[in-house]
Formats: sequence, structure tokens, C-alpha cells
Amino acid sequence: MSLTAVQSLTMALMRRVSVTPDDAGCQALIAERLGQAGCSVESIRFGDVDNLWVSLGDAGPTLCFLGHTDVVPSGPAEHWTSAPFEPTLRGGKLFGRGAADMKGSVAAFVLAMEALAAGRSAWRGRVAMLLTSDEEGDAIDGVRRVADLFHARGERIDYCLVGEPSSSGRLGDVVRIGRRGSLTANVEILGKQGHVAYPQLADNPIHRMLPALSELTSRQWDATPYPDFPPTSLQIANVQAGTGASNVIPGVATVQFNLRYSPRWQADALIAEIEALLARHGLTTRIRWHRSGEPFHTADGVLRAAVRDAVREHCGRDADENTGGGTSDGRFIAPLGAEVVELGPINASIHQVDEHVDLEDLERLPQLYADIALRVLGQH
Repeated sequence: MSLTAVQSLTMALMRRVSVTPDDAGCQALIAERLGQAGCSVESIRFGDVDNLWVSLGDAGPTLCFLGHTDVVPSGPAEHWTSAPFEPTLRGGKLFGRGAADMKGSVAAFVLAMEALAAGRSAWRGRVAMLLTSDEEGDAIDGVRRVADLFHARGERIDYCLVGEPSSSGRLGDVVRIGRRGSLTANVEILGKQGHVAYPQLADNPIHRMLPALSELTSRQWDATPYPDFPPTSLQIANVQAGTGASNVIPGVATVQFNLRYSPRWQADALIAEIEALLARHGLTTRIRWHRSGEPFHTADGVLRAAVRDAVREHCGRDADENTGGGTSDGRFIAPLGAEVVELGPINASIHQVDEHVDLEDLERLPQLYADIALRVLGQH
């Protein structure tokens, strides 16, 4: 069976073992191909991370396709039905690491840009693509750094279509119109080590932290709901303490928790609120905070309308437009002033053994993405 254009390119990308942050040559392959299509190509490297900026067109509004070429590790290869980095077709699906998250979308972006280059007279402005090899990792030297660079040099992005696997059961049934912010705390609660038979001579940090953690986890963080957003929530991820001996009160307890927060909050306000709460409980602490990104929300406008209409035409359904799920690199582009929407294949198998994408969905993506660009740039 001969492969289609999007299958062939997706499989070529999947064969490159681009476990984050190693791009493994994916971006070079794409840069050469889109350079031949007449696009301007710029490679931007920070540390061990490769980033690729490709653009086509001239002055006017810019629509950017946003994606990543890195993947998560496969885990034990023997647990897979077929080799994780040898893409395999069976049962109407393409199996292998990165099939859904997100080399299928990246390949579709490339084909969409080639189609837009061939039909240059149908639109005006600029179409672009930004890729990174640092989305699945620390997300420090990827789109975060590129966005800072773009801000410094006045690079404009008006609309951003992220190819993350947003769909739940059928292609296009869910699109993301924003994301909650993410803030992680790593807290050391300091006490005094001692013998369990002499608690008066020690200070048990476990006992001290429990009331504070109870208050943190039971709190309703949002006074009122924020439209289109799930409520702000806090989840404890890790708790550690003890020396390994049953007769020793530990001197230190550590807890890690994460907040996913709506636009009712900003990170600085949450940090101040939580540090005040811990102090109110009399805890002596050392805290390391990690800010993954502030929340963003795209109001109904040009891009949401284009995505909505294109999904209805190509997928035959009305998308649920929401802000659920985790974070994406769209959080770094939104502060540049861009409307940001995420649309991609079904996410049921991402990061799992036997990750896969439906071939029918994969075939639809290039035209779907190109049509969204035409709807956005063709009306200016």
C-alpha cells in the first residue's frame, strides 16, 4: 500500500528518536522541505534545545502554527505491540511514539504551509510555524525563550493555532480556547529531630504541617467561577519525611503541591496567600516555587470563529470550546497579544504504550489546518 503525503512525513519524523530535548534532526528535515517551498527559515538554539521559525508572506496579520518535535520516552520497548520508534500501520491506525503527540500535527502543519505557498493569491499577510524540542521537558529553552526573543525584536503573532491533541473521542470534538495557570511549590517544613518517647524535646514537622495542608486542600480558591474555566484547584503530589526508624521524630518534612488556577489569580498573589497561610500555622519553611505559566483565555473572535466553522465543515460536528486539560506552549504565545486556540487529534493514547493516531483523522488535518489559515487570513 502506498503512503499518502501526510503519512509519509509523519512516519519519517517518528523514526527520529527525538526524546526531549533532542530534536534528532526533525527540524532540519522540515526546514529543508519548507525552504524549497519558498519559506523563510530560522533556526534558534538555546542550550540543548532546537527551535525552528518558518514564515511565508509579507506585512499584515500573522497566523502561526505552533508545535513540538520532541516526545516523551517510550518506556520498555518490549511492552509495545510494535517497536515504539518504528511507525507501524495496522487496523486503520498509525502506531508509534509521537503519532498523536504530536508529529502527526507537525506533519500536517508542513503540508498546510506547502498548500498555502502554492495558493499564495488566496490570502494576504503572513503564515508561520514555530517548533521546539522542549515542550515535553522543562519548557525553559523552548517557546518560553523564543517568545522573549520575539518580544524583544517586535515579532508579531496575531493568531496561534496549536496542534496539541485536544480531541476526546472524535477529531474536532474538543478545542481549547485557553488554559489554567500552573504553579508548583516544593516546601521543607523544619522541626527538631528527637526520640518518639520524648516528644517534649523534639518538634515534629509532620504534626505541624497537617493542619496547614488540610486548610490548603479544603479551600475554595475562586470566590466566583471564571467563565469557560474549571475552578482553581490544589493537589498534593508528594509528601516525604522520616529517617526510616520507627522511634525517631524527623527533623524535616517535605511536601510538593501544584495549583492549576483560573484568571481569578496570578502566581504572585497565590504565592503571597500560601506563604501567609503557612506562617499563620507557625511553620518554619524553605520554599522553592516553579511557575510554569500564567492562565490565558481567547475571547470569541476571528480565530475561534474560523476553527469552529472549519471543524463543522471538515469534521461534521460542533466543537466543545473549553479550557480543560494541562498546560501547553500556547501559554507563552498568548502574552504576545495573540488569539490562541488548540486543535489536534484524539488524546486517549498520548504518553502511553502503543500510542496511535487514526489514519482518517491524520488525513483530514492538513486541509483542516490550511482551511483555518485561509478563513483567518483571507478575510483581511
